[in-house]
Amino acid sequence: MPDLPDLPPEKQEMVICAIGAGLSYEVPVNIVLAVAEQEAGKPGQWVKNTNGTYDVGAMQFNTAYLEELNRYGITAKSVAQPGCYPYQLAAWRLRGHLKNDQGDVWTRAANYHSRTPRYNARYRVQLMRRAQRWHQWLGHQFLVHEVGKPTVLRRTAQGTCPANDPFCGVTQRILTRLEK
Repeated sequence: MPDLPDLPPEKQEMVICAIGAGLSYEVPVNIVLAVAEQEAGKPGQWVKNTNGTYDVGAMQFNTAYLEELNRYGITAKSVAQPGCYPYQLAAWRLRGHLKNDQGDVWTRAANYHSRTPRYNARYRVQLMRRAQRWHQWLGHQFLVHEVGKPTVLRRTAQGTCPANDPFCGVTQRILTRLEK
């Protein structure tokens, strides 16, 4: 595990909550972790932006975005609290970006931060670097499957899969659901 050291106690909540949220919303866990690390928020934290809005809590939700969610009972106060709720909300939001937005997966994920091309591009580069490190860390902690270029393909109901990949049908079904 050369890229990430053992986790200090203050990061353990982030990792546990991000893993649960990613699994709940079928968002790659390394992307949820990369966003959490990139946002670098803390429970109870309120960071004032130059436009007068605030970024709130562990996942740094912008208060302007939260105003739209207020009708569902989602408030800045609830997002600022410790625990897994902010990560669940972030994974829900990331799923929406991955499913509905344009561009490659990293541009879509970077829309969590900004859709403005120059800010998105900067965030995207950092997000990819962090996601790769989290992928490696997760691979040392859990059973993971790295996606590579398949040389032999087999047909499934969902499309073609590497012949030696027993999980491909599952991956294809998740991707198909995200596209719906």
